[in-house]
Amino acid sequence: MRGIDCADPVAESISSLDALAADARAVLAAGACGVFGSLPWWETVLHHAMPSDASADFVTIRESGTVLAVVPLLRGGGQLRGLTTPYSCVFTPALAAGLGRAGRIGAMTALARFCRSAGVVRLDALPAEWEGLVDLEAGARQAGLVPLRFDHFGNWHEDVTGLDWSAYLVRRPGALRETIRRRLRRAEKLPNARFDLLTKPSQIENAVAVFEAVYEKSWKQPEPFPTFNAALMRAVAEAGHLRLGVWSIGTEPVAVQFWVVTGGEAIVLKLAHDEAFKAHSPGTVLTALMLRHLLEVEKVTRIDFGRGDDDYKKGWAMDRRQRIGMLLVHPWSMGGSLELARHVAGKVWRRLG
Repeated sequence: MRGIDCADPVAESISSLDALAADARAVLAAGACGVFGSLPWWETVLHHAMPSDASADFVTIRESGTVLAVVPLLRGGGQLRGLTTPYSCVFTPALAAGLGRAGRIGAMTALARFCRSAGVVRLDALPAEWEGLVDLEAGARQAGLVPLRFDHFGNWHEDVTGLDWSAYLVRRPGALRETIRRRLRRAEKLPNARFDLLTKPSQIENAVAVFEAVYEKSWKQPEPFPTFNAALMRAVAEAGHLRLGVWSIGTEPVAVQFWVVTGGEAIVLKLAHDEAFKAHSPGTVLTALMLRHLLEVEKVTRIDFGRGDDDYKKGWAMDRRQRIGMLLVHPWSMGGSLELARHVAGKVWRRLG
């Protein structure tokens, strides 16, 4: 543990999740990121999605001994950045419940002071609608840093409160609605086709084996962290949040989808299908079967299609929100001055273009 002395509040870096004090763990676990801020998520990231040269910094910000915020950062390769991964759909500093604006700005000022020595610190996957965003920027400025926003990725989602499958279909674009109906009718006529939903810890090893078998036969590129998906499945299964959908033809699983359901929200994290069965539209069929189950049986209130603006997502979910990145730049450091120069040059180039 190493402390940074400044005006109250004070930031200190804790090098492991296990070393966090109970009150800090509670603030971290209750953050605004759902499954992506839960303790099982951080455990999985730390053990299965860390670059070989990196370590974690769980920056804890206190005022008079009370935890105001916990911010997971990653230190490695001479850089300091938010502890996000290629699998992270959302990230924010975890702020204590009931913290007013002055408290939020004070906490973010302490975070920014902690970040000054790095020159440039990058935070990814921040929700553009997050109420703490302006407080993060204000705190950065108070600490003498320049906050620079940039677009990171889009997130397609939809409020489906009270919708059954039929009502959900009415909302779809006409072409997709007809495709779904046609493909489902065809799938239901296959005498040896089957939909399975694996959710329990006792099913997890079978779920992992099926998922990885289909993934290997799909169009997907190899995973940057090959053990991460299986580890996260095990973690969320223990918490009761796993929904692994499998569509099989005969004895052959041909499509898989890894969903997490928590707090009434269903998020799809990974999907894949066997290219050899492409003529059966296994991706469309399984997405429809999963959503029909989630709406009719589990009565979810929101669906979320994770990272990115893939074309298919725009039909299954009608709303888009922006995830942004932010650079916290120390303008008088060498790295920071170069970053600011690149930023200005980029803005000029875009205007000229």
